[in-house]
Amino acid sequence: MASEVTGKTYDWGLLKRIFRYARPYRSKFFWSVFLTLSVAGIAPIRPLLIQKTLDQYVFFNDTSGLLNMTILMIVLLLLQTFIQYFQTFLTNSLGQSVIKDLRIDVFNHVTKLRLKYFDKTPIGQLITRTVSDLETIADIFSEGLISIIGDSLTVITIIGVMLYQDWRLTLVVLIPMPILMLATYIFKEAIKVAFQQVRTQISLLNTFLQEHISGVSIIQYFAREDQEFRKFDDINAKHRDAHIRSNWYYSIFFPVVEIISAISIGLLVWYGSKSILNNQVSPGVVVAFIMYINMLFVPIRQLADKFNTLQMGMVGADRIFAVLDTNEKTKNIGTLTSSKVTGEIEFSNVWFSYKQTDEMPSADEWILKDISFKVKEGETLALVGATGAGKSSTINILNRFYEISKGEVKVDNVNIIDYELGFLRSQIATVLQDVFLFSDTIQNNISLNNPDITLDQIISAAKDVGAHDFIMRLPGGYQYDVQERGATLSVGQAQLISFIRALVYEPKILVLDEATSSVDTETEELIQKAIEKLMTGRTSIVIAHRLSTIQNADRIIVLDHGEMMEMGTHQELLKLDGYYKKLYDLQFSSAGINKLAD
Repeated sequence: MASEVTGKTYDWGLLKRIFRYARPYRSKFFWSVFLTLSVAGIAPIRPLLIQKTLDQYVFFNDTSGLLNMTILMIVLLLLQTFIQYFQTFLTNSLGQSVIKDLRIDVFNHVTKLRLKYFDKTPIGQLITRTVSDLETIADIFSEGLISIIGDSLTVITIIGVMLYQDWRLTLVVLIPMPILMLATYIFKEAIKVAFQQVRTQISLLNTFLQEHISGVSIIQYFAREDQEFRKFDDINAKHRDAHIRSNWYYSIFFPVVEIISAISIGLLVWYGSKSILNNQVSPGVVVAFIMYINMLFVPIRQLADKFNTLQMGMVGADRIFAVLDTNEKTKNIGTLTSSKVTGEIEFSNVWFSYKQTDEMPSADEWILKDISFKVKEGETLALVGATGAGKSSTINILNRFYEISKGEVKVDNVNIIDYELGFLRSQIATVLQDVFLFSDTIQNNISLNNPDITLDQIISAAKDVGAHDFIMRLPGGYQYDVQERGATLSVGQAQLISFIRALVYEPKILVLDEATSSVDTETEELIQKAIEKLMTGRTSIVIAHRLSTIQNADRIIVLDHGEMMEMGTHQELLKLDGYYKKLYDLQFSSAGINKLAD
């Protein structure tokens, strides 16, 4: 996948885009940089103080001066600790503030994308983007760019002080440095690839887990636990191997740095001892240089790691902005919101294909072909046909989840693209066969946390659809937590809650998509009464496989492979002895149920 390709470490355009999110927190950013530079500036002072202490006080047995220098070093150490504390706190706070805003933007953007985007994008991948990848962006501030600036300045400052102290000793100490730089570069390139593999495996693991936990019932129904476990074991092993590979590079690089550091100290001791004996340098300078070496090699070792932290942050940012740049939103160019919608619907010569490209779809790619019909205010239209006939596509078009290829769809004689998108959808309530309930209370699942919908309105609507009694029998009543996807409710109970949800939003258009196909006969009778209440005074479009549920519709359209084959009332279509009659005979004749024909 293109999103899995390793990105650039120095993509300045990407960095600028990230730092736009830091603008509201510019004071934190500037203080973080200032404190980072302060730490770098303070770093060489301690070795200088130790050198002075040895050369001017210890060797001359000056206890008063030794005490003063000790107090000064303690004060300096406390000051450095104090600065590092605030620097660490501010950089982490800055990073978390930035990703909080980014996460809000990503969630807001994703929830407005067309359904087409989710048809081709694994949910687990989106979860990885909005959780793990965003955390890597926080590291750009806490452990990446600002730390790199600080460590680089520390290295430059220490080398400058060393050269000022004794340039010969400095050159001897820096003899192994080219080897260290080469090792750092090799490590940086190797760990970059390893980290990228880790990110890829995390994405695959999240996708697999999300799909299989959501579909665990199917796995158990078909006794596929062992087979799916083996798949998971393979993916998990690759995830483990990717992490081990990255750790392996660390296990090589860090000892190499320690060896090079030891060589540098060995050269210093050898050359420094000769220089002390020849009175070219003082013992304090050699001790200070030993401290400088430790202070020099630590940030150089960390720089390689931090460059890769920056790299992973850039990769994460690239993936996040790829989601934000996804041009899959429904174009909301309409502005009409004030018109009082009555619910009249008209499809005029509508052609539709899920292949949304500039190229004209081929004959077998058309889902709807030249569909035309009109539903007057308050009428009920039923759509029937075999699976794949185009019934659900019709209501998806009405809600503008997908755009039509040709033709026109109107509500109250106004093209639906001229309505403001949120307003259009607020006039349409859709009740699906597969009811989705959030892990929340019944009240919040009905109101969808809309503060304008009161509990009294919910109770009134529940009584109208006949659901109040069963809700009150639940622990906590309307405050009962239905758990994820309404797992603690029966199919019929969840369906009734979806009816209440539709009723409290007072839509002008009601869409029922197979709303009774998954419930028992007793529950269906209750739901039919709820449907009658819902349909009263509303324009309704009903999709149903059970022809018994739509015999009273004002008009029935029979679809077959996206084409309108027949249109009329139940009795009219039976008399035609065509597609509808065949569907009717398939459902009822074999069971000996012919009363509906009377």
